[in-house]
Amino acid sequence: MKRNLLILIATLCAVGASRAQSPDSFEWRNATVYFVITDRFANGDTSNDVNYGRCVDYGSEQLNAATFHGGDFCGMLQKAKEGYFTKLGVDVVWMTDVYEQIHGWMSGSGAVNDFPHYGYHGYYPLDYTQIDKNFGTVEEFRELVDYLHSQGIRVMLGANLNNPGYPTLLDAAQYGFADTGYTAVESVEHIREWSYDEFYASRLSWRGWYDRGWIRMPDEGWDENNPFEATLFGMPDYKDESCEEVDIPDFLHRKWRIERGSNDAWVNPSARPLRKNHKWAPSEYIIAWIASWVEEFGIDGFRCDIVENVHLNRWQELNEACNEALTKWRMAHPDDPASKWNEDFYMTGDYDRATIDYKADYASAGFSSMVNFYFPKHGDLDGIVYLWQAYSEAMVEHPDWHPFSYLNNSYHRDTDMENMIACATTLLLAPGAVQIFYGDETLRGLSDAQYNVDSDQAFRSDMNWESIDGATLDHFRCLGTIRHNYPFVVAGRQETIDTHTCARIDGDKVAIIRVRPEECSAIPTGGYFAEGEEVVDLCTGNRGVIDAGRVRFERYKNNVAVIVAAQE
Repeated sequence: MKRNLLILIATLCAVGASRAQSPDSFEWRNATVYFVITDRFANGDTSNDVNYGRCVDYGSEQLNAATFHGGDFCGMLQKAKEGYFTKLGVDVVWMTDVYEQIHGWMSGSGAVNDFPHYGYHGYYPLDYTQIDKNFGTVEEFRELVDYLHSQGIRVMLGANLNNPGYPTLLDAAQYGFADTGYTAVESVEHIREWSYDEFYASRLSWRGWYDRGWIRMPDEGWDENNPFEATLFGMPDYKDESCEEVDIPDFLHRKWRIERGSNDAWVNPSARPLRKNHKWAPSEYIIAWIASWVEEFGIDGFRCDIVENVHLNRWQELNEACNEALTKWRMAHPDDPASKWNEDFYMTGDYDRATIDYKADYASAGFSSMVNFYFPKHGDLDGIVYLWQAYSEAMVEHPDWHPFSYLNNSYHRDTDMENMIACATTLLLAPGAVQIFYGDETLRGLSDAQYNVDSDQAFRSDMNWESIDGATLDHFRCLGTIRHNYPFVVAGRQETIDTHTCARIDGDKVAIIRVRPEECSAIPTGGYFAEGEEVVDLCTGNRGVIDAGRVRFERYKNNVAVIVAAQE
């Protein structure tokens, strides 16, 4: 059966091509997500590089592996205005958590303590009601979100219901919840002999921090084999199962009193009513604080951290709160283009060792996917068509669930960086949502943190704006533009033609994807186009004519061809 698609040749795979996909055609199930660690991406305002008495320079790149490096909202906005995200075909920008982080450092590599580890990555929240000053102000964040929305780009943050950040020497000195023996100035020095485990154990006698109503204490004998009671990396663990009423911790009240009148530029206005006792359970406060960011800024989705360590009902409550908050934001901003979007609030999650398997309970709780830990990392073009087939069939079987695949992310960098062109092909033409980790598209290298015991910090290096690999970036832009402008190419149902060739079909639209095409060789088109019909390779813009169920082009680009019917 012939399926004909009319395409304007001028828009084919052009860098910076117009964003042909209308807002109404956006679907999370085939989104291209750009995951960025804000602190490491672009420094647009050097005046906000040092805050809260933190130290950012300990004298070497290894010691500075986990300090704040200066990236901020202003830098991201500059790149957005330059068209960096739209040229990549990005539909969603996922930025690390913006909430105010712990002020002090935690020992790097646990007991080894070979570098000071700050919350530059957003995973160590101190105060959910305001923005960390190192990232920027409320109005700078609003401008960034609004600008991305104006480009048709959704914005995703992180949501963590499992734990607050570590209690640190500096925070204890500033807010008086423990007698550490160090002044605030001394607390930022990297004290190699300091042991967090000993400090943490002393928490039993602390006053003014989180109490037993909020978190599990070391003497309570919890079961580390029970994921709902386990403490990850020794972090304090919220009692999310608790329904007992608690007051907001004393140290937060003390913090807010100290800051009163001086921190208005960073406090989330929608969170102000939540900075008082409501006699809620611990998770109710946290859910309300997190949802307030949706209500204030129109955030479109969350990546939820360590979902299997939090009871399912709490995730469902978060989903309900965020959908309500997003509806309020849309009603309050009728002139904003994002207010016309009608999709529900989006939630994906990190579930350890998850693949693309359907999780019915989590789907019922509001999740649409789990991050796929097992997408192949070596650019295997000889087997990828069959993997794509499995992904496509899974999406057909469960329309409310989809893969959310990545090559590298904040915790894992095990992709073959020497073969990134092929790796990008396998990812960006995969069915389902895909996530680009900042710098994968530019071949960002490792920092000297690779020589630390915790070498994972090395792949959170600063964005390599001065050493971009142009060929790799061009390939990401080419396939990202195809994903965005012609979503059926990745969202359509797949039919496999041979080891290197498949068709993607959506109603009357069809695309043929061929990997490893040999120069000047013919590509089988499986009878999806009529004899004599003119078709085009979206990767090059070259045209060809169907002859005996095959098509031949003069050249192919980067071991891939994406073929559709050309305009008459």
